[in-house]
Formats: sequence, structure tokens, C-alpha cells
Amino acid sequence: MESDSATAVAAGAGASGAKAIEERDEVVIRFAGDSGDGMQLAGQHFTNETALAGNDLSTLPDFPAEIRAPAGTLAGVSGFQLHFSSRDVFTPGDAPDVLVAMNPAALKVNIGDLQPNGILIVDKEQFNEQNLRKAEYASNPLADDSLNRFQVFQVDITKLTINALKDLGLPTRTMMRSRNFFALGLTSWLFQRPIEPTIKWIQAKFAKNAALGDANVRVLRAGWNFGETAEMFRTAYKVGPATIAPGRYRNITGNQAAALGFVAAARRAGRPLFLGSYPITPASDILHELATYKNFDVLTFQAEDEIAGVGSALGAAFGGAIALTTTSGPGICLKSEAINLAVATELPVVIADIQRGGPSTGLPTKTEQADLLLAMFGRNSDSPVPILAPATPAECFQMAFEAVRIAVAYMTPVFFLSDGYLANGAEPWAIPRAADLPEIRAVFRTDPNGFYPYLRDPETLSRPWAIPGTPGLEHRIGGLEKDYLTGNVSYAPANHEQMVRVRARKIAGIAREIPPTEVRGAGEGDLLLLGWGSTYGSLEAATRVLTAQGKRVGHAHLRFLNPLPGDLGEVLARFRRVLVPELNMGQLVRLIRAEYLVDAVGLNKIQGQPFKVSEVVSKATRMLESSR
Repeated sequence: MESDSATAVAAGAGASGAKAIEERDEVVIRFAGDSGDGMQLAGQHFTNETALAGNDLSTLPDFPAEIRAPAGTLAGVSGFQLHFSSRDVFTPGDAPDVLVAMNPAALKVNIGDLQPNGILIVDKEQFNEQNLRKAEYASNPLADDSLNRFQVFQVDITKLTINALKDLGLPTRTMMRSRNFFALGLTSWLFQRPIEPTIKWIQAKFAKNAALGDANVRVLRAGWNFGETAEMFRTAYKVGPATIAPGRYRNITGNQAAALGFVAAARRAGRPLFLGSYPITPASDILHELATYKNFDVLTFQAEDEIAGVGSALGAAFGGAIALTTTSGPGICLKSEAINLAVATELPVVIADIQRGGPSTGLPTKTEQADLLLAMFGRNSDSPVPILAPATPAECFQMAFEAVRIAVAYMTPVFFLSDGYLANGAEPWAIPRAADLPEIRAVFRTDPNGFYPYLRDPETLSRPWAIPGTPGLEHRIGGLEKDYLTGNVSYAPANHEQMVRVRARKIAGIAREIPPTEVRGAGEGDLLLLGWGSTYGSLEAATRVLTAQGKRVGHAHLRFLNPLPGDLGEVLARFRRVLVPELNMGQLVRLIRAEYLVDAVGLNKIQGQPFKVSEVVSKATRMLESSR
């Protein structure tokens, strides 16, 4: 919290004993602890409380892949960062204003990011000799001067939690598991968040174990009351609600939004939704979410492997369902042959690739954007597939819907390219009215007169969707090349070239449906920030910083990666230089340079973490200064 953004508002502090309340425009808070400390849960509920308080927000869950790394070690630290504001929020924030560290390992991993003079809340009792050794501390940082540049609050979270529960007769280990609710209660008081929604959630969650539910509620209130009554904290902070358009909102993650988008698309198509999937991080939540929507004619199939998952989706598409398979990068490698079968058979299947760090198993819980070229070219022969990429967690709904629409309209497999940052990140989402969503025309051929399996629509070049069992429409299907019209197996050289070219023209033709490229900031000028996917927030915030400095910088963000927008070449030509920030070694920038012969420059980060706004601003500034 920058001091110049704060406005102190006295609330009877001093003689009356009441705490002062300071108003802030924005706050970045990070919860950090051992992977068994419930930091993700605390962060999620702080997020829900914040959404209900009316703030705009963005989150960044960050946790290890191991189910349970050794307790108290640096490898086992789990964190959850939340940026909330009374203004527009685009990222989870570069650096936290507040850090809650539940043990020495959490402190050591995260302290380097805390703002100078930032608030540091630690569980004092956990800084014992054993935990300090596990965290590789030579001395106790709470006892030396190494934390002097921060506002340090040493709270006996463990002791106070146990004191709150000592009359319930619970095992010590069970009581320790409630420490996260003490931290949540304390920070909820510190930032004047409403805890009633969390209490309702606890009561519902532990309805069958009332004793445990009562314990968690008691600890949550103990944390709130500690902040209110302890002399340690003399000030609480208030962040006013953001100005948002009227409507009905909910807090939503990218994977939740994607799942709802697929369901909505299937409903607007009037067809059942089938998901064939093999669980893989970070895509599994889409499977979990869709499994709860059986009442919306959703069928989920947890296959024995990735190949079976996509194969079952192809079968569902052949049978007339809205077909979907979900996975991450390693799964795409296994699904590639079947995806190409969908290209050859021209069946509508959506492949949701929720990218993570790689190669191979790589960094399952960390984000990356390195599957773009895999989606573009990761199949044998010339086999183009449309690629759509959402830019924000909420936008996953819209792009999932659009992926289904394109798959059905053009009878083609479609890539939905999200990533771990979008999948797990959350933001407020204006819930659309179902009736306002466009209809998806899933039309089956039923008339046998004049039917040919590859008789194409003259506008979209899609072949008819003729489902099995329709009298008179019997036809071959499979991976061998087809005759241009009859669908019979054909090895004729000219026919093969004709089929390859028409499949390419079909995908290229989608460009006519792509809306004009929006350029935010300067419409023309010295530098264009060109991005795709989850870099949106960092690039948008950086553009605002640079524009406020008087620089002629624009920002264009691509939602369609294949085909690219028809006006993109003209947009690129309006700027002297082009910077393409990506969380990979430079995949989009290669496509841009090859397609438009533009000397675009890449800004690349491969650390499993999203861009900080400052990183983009720094690179852009250097480019602007070097081109003077």
C-alpha cells in the first residue's frame, strides 16, 4: 500500500480506544504457509468476501505439484495472492502489500516480494528451532534486524487457535488444521471484509460434523476479535467498492467459466454435451465441474488414458453430441493422432488445452504459454485447426462458447487454449442471461436425396453432419483420404491435393467472422504491445502506465490465433515497433514475423509465473528509448 494513496480517516482512535480506519485504493495480500496449512482455502474465502464487498479483484493461487511435500520445507510452501481495489484490476499485483507467513519456510520463500514497509503477519510459535532448520535459516529472522524494513506483527496464531478450542476435546492435530481460519479472521478484520459468508460456508460444509464446523467458526471469530481487541493493531483498512456495471455477478475461476461456457453452448445448440477426459493438472477442474451438471444433459466420461478420452469425444461427435475433451500439454502429445482423425473426418470436437510448464511432466501447477506451436503444427501432414485463446478467467466462458460454435459451424476440431494462470485465477463475472446468448445451429442432414458425405456448404465449406442411423445417409468414415464428394477412399493424387487445399481454405475462411482487432491506448504510434492469452492483464496495465507517461503505446490482444484476424497486418503497420510478451521462448512472435514480415521483438519469461507489470513496462521503455 503506497503511502500517498492512503487517506487516514479517524474513527475515534485514541481516547475512546476504538481503532482508526484508513481508506486505501488498492491492496495486494498474499497468504503463505505449508501446503497442509489451508492457504488456498483461506485465500479463496478472502476472495469471496472481497467480491461480496464490491471490489474488483484478481487472484493468483501458487502451490507445489506434490500432494504433500515434506512439512515445513521450502519445497512445500503454498501461496495465494489477491489484488483488490476500488478501481479496475487487471493483475494479481506485482508485489504484496501484506504477507501472512504461517512458518519460516513461507517467510523465506515470499519475503523478497513484500513491499518496503509492507505488513508482515507471522505465526510466532512456528519459528522454533526445528522449523528454522527446515527452512535453512541460520538464525531466527524474528530476532535479528533482517525484517526491520517491514511492519512486523508477531501473532501467536497457533496458541490462540488452541486456546479457542481447548474445551472442545479435539485432537491437537485437528485444532492445528483450523489455524488458517484464524489468519482469515484476522485479515478479514484488518481489511473490514464480511466474515458471515465464510461462516455460512463452514456450516454447510461441515453440516455432518457439527463439532468441526463449530470449531472452525469459533477460530474464525477468534481471529477477527483478536484484530479488533489486541493493542498490536491500531489501524484497520478499508477499500471501497469498485464502480461496476449493473448486473448479477459471481466470483469465478477460468476453469469454472470454461465449463459453464461449454454447457451454455450445448444448451443453445439443443444437443447433449459429452466430455471424454483423462484427469490432468490444471485441466481436471473442468471435468469436476461438468460432472455436477447432469441435469443439463451433460455426460462426463473419465477415460483410462488420454487417447481413450479424445477417442470417445470423436465418437460422441459422430453420434451428434457437442463433443469435448480436456487436457494439458502432455495430453495433447498423446491425443495428436486422434485430433488429426477429427481433421480428416471433419467432425466437430473441442480440445481444451489448459497449458502448464513443460516439457514432459514439467511443472504441473505452474503456468506457461508454450503449446501454441503444438496446437498449430503438432500433427502429421497439413492439418490446420482453429485456435481460440481467452484473455481473462471470466472470458473463458465466452471463448468456450465460441469454440463450440465454430466447431459446429465449420465441422472441425477446435483448440481452446487456456493456461494454469487463467484456470486457477478468479475475478468477478457478470452472469449473462441465457436468452441473450446466440443460438448455435446444429443441423443434421436427414434428406437422402442428393446426399454426399463431403458435399460442402458453399459459404463455410463444412460437410453435412449426418449422424449414424439416419436412413439413406450411410457413409464411410475414417482416417484414409476421402473422395472430394462421395467420401469413398481415394488415393488419386489430384483428389488428395484438392482435399488438403479445401480443408485449409475452410479454416482460413473463419477469419471473416473474427471481429476487428481492438487497439487499446494509442491507435497508432511508437510501440504496439501484441499479446494473447493470460498476459492480457499485465499488458493492459503496462499500456496504461506507459500512456500516462505520455508515450504513444497501443495494446492489441489476440483471441484468435488460427486463423489470425484479417486486419492484423494493417494494425501492425500503424506502429513503428512491435513487442510480443509471451510466457514461452517466443512462439507467437515467430508466427507474426513469418506471416507479416514484421521485425517484431519478443519478451519472454519461462518461470512458471505470470508477467509483472513492471517487467513489461521496463522492456517497452528500453525499446522506446533505443529507437529515438
